[in-house]
Amino acid sequence: MYLFSPFSEEKLCPLRASIDVLEGEYFFLCYVESRQEHFQEEGYTINWYKESAGKQQLIKETHRIVSQRNFLEFWPAELSDSANYSVTHSNGKQNFTIQKWTLNVLERNKSSCFNRNHLTTEIKSTGTGHSLKCNDLSVYENDSVTWYKDCKSYEHETERELNFRSLTVQHSGIYTCKILISHEGKIYPSTNTIKLIVEEDAPEAVTLEIVGLHEEIETEIGKEEILNCTGFLGYYRQEDASLYWLINQKFPDKCTGIPENEPSICEEEKDLPLGNKFYVTRLLRIKEVRDEDMHSNFTCMLQADESTQIKIVKLKKGKARDLPVHVFTTGMVLALLFPFAVVAVVFVFVMFRVDLVLFYRDICRRDDTAGDGKEYDAFVSYLKDCASPIEDEREFALKILPTILEENFGYKLCIFERDVFPGGALVDDIHSFIDKSRRLIIILSQNYISDRAIYELESGLHKALVERKTKIILIEYMPISDYNFLPESLSLLPSKRVVKWKKDKSLPVNSRFWKNLRYLMPAKPIKIKTKEHFNNLDLGSGALQPWTEGCDFNAVI
Repeated sequence: MYLFSPFSEEKLCPLRASIDVLEGEYFFLCYVESRQEHFQEEGYTINWYKESAGKQQLIKETHRIVSQRNFLEFWPAELSDSANYSVTHSNGKQNFTIQKWTLNVLERNKSSCFNRNHLTTEIKSTGTGHSLKCNDLSVYENDSVTWYKDCKSYEHETERELNFRSLTVQHSGIYTCKILISHEGKIYPSTNTIKLIVEEDAPEAVTLEIVGLHEEIETEIGKEEILNCTGFLGYYRQEDASLYWLINQKFPDKCTGIPENEPSICEEEKDLPLGNKFYVTRLLRIKEVRDEDMHSNFTCMLQADESTQIKIVKLKKGKARDLPVHVFTTGMVLALLFPFAVVAVVFVFVMFRVDLVLFYRDICRRDDTAGDGKEYDAFVSYLKDCASPIEDEREFALKILPTILEENFGYKLCIFERDVFPGGALVDDIHSFIDKSRRLIIILSQNYISDRAIYELESGLHKALVERKTKIILIEYMPISDYNFLPESLSLLPSKRVVKWKKDKSLPVNSRFWKNLRYLMPAKPIKIKTKEHFNNLDLGSGALQPWTEGCDFNAVI
């Protein structure tokens, strides 16, 4: 007996190659039977298979997994169910594969009613009508349906469609519909989550593209290689766009995260949201390069709508160069006679690397700023709240930092409150002054949470990680125990670009703090005022008054 008609089959069984589902929820796989299969029902048998770790196993029914002709039910789905599935017809002589799926069972977020990896995004304009649909969750009728907005019950809606006659910006949010299904005396949930974004105007058309060109990488047999492909998927993630690797026109296995069970070549996905732009990185991990890999075609493909872009990466053997006999002999002699000297040189270089680089800049009067078209050496971003109780932080950003860098070392800083006249467009001003600056100095603390500060940080991260135009310097003004309030992409910055302020220990002009900061700043001929000392600065309470008097940064934002 069938639970649904051919008409409902086509609605409930879309052609989805990859499916995500939450653990602990009811779920089903199904396919649409053809008319011929109905007529030849008695002569055919249907088998469901699960492929895991390269092995295909026939699925046997249990109290939890039930197969009935053209659909397979999970009561409920568990994390161990993540695998490739297929269904076949057999006439006793031959097996015919009808359809294949890749099922990803996602871990449930215990602190929220949804998992951010288990949602779709819909972007609409204000003033238009729209409906959110709770589809493909159950094959049974009379299910109990409940809608939630941002995890709160939404207006007691119990229909499978949530209709909006005229959208407004206030309708934006994350909507979750939950269906409760009864089976053998137990109740199982099935959910669908949609992120609705309502904008004043339709978003501008963007071109989805792969970042970077074709590559040819020199490597060696037995060496580990990681091939990188990054794609721009537009403003917010577009669900109809996909980025993936092909090896000789075949899909690689997914990385499991368990080293001992990892395939020799596997694919790993990482999201990289920067502001309202969405990037996806696909990593192809090769444990040990083999000879046949040198002749393989590694192709990264980006598909969106009807367009396709590709990036081809090839491996080639590096040219082996034998050392001449006299060079080898000389090297061996030097290694035997001067081991302690070599260790000493390495130790001095590692310990005094910053001092050596600064000394070299001063001697050679190196100038990295000439002719680059930039107006400022650095744009300073910090917590800009006039009512902030952290007066020392404001004093550091507006008095100490510019006094030392500008008056003692000749740098030119752009400080928004000091150098930008009010009344302009905030977003344009921030973009403009970051573009005019060679560095972006971010003063990090637990108070770095204002809207404008976060926007400056995201803009700087985009220019540092994607456009590679501006380098970022992080100053940890006070110890930070929790970085959850900062964007995840900040973790992609190298740790060597973080300088820690240690209060009185960092005050002198020749302290390690100022040396490390100068090392990260662009090289520039300077005349250090050696007779002046930081202690001569007037740090009275009125020192900041000319810059901050009467400011209302929240009003600007």
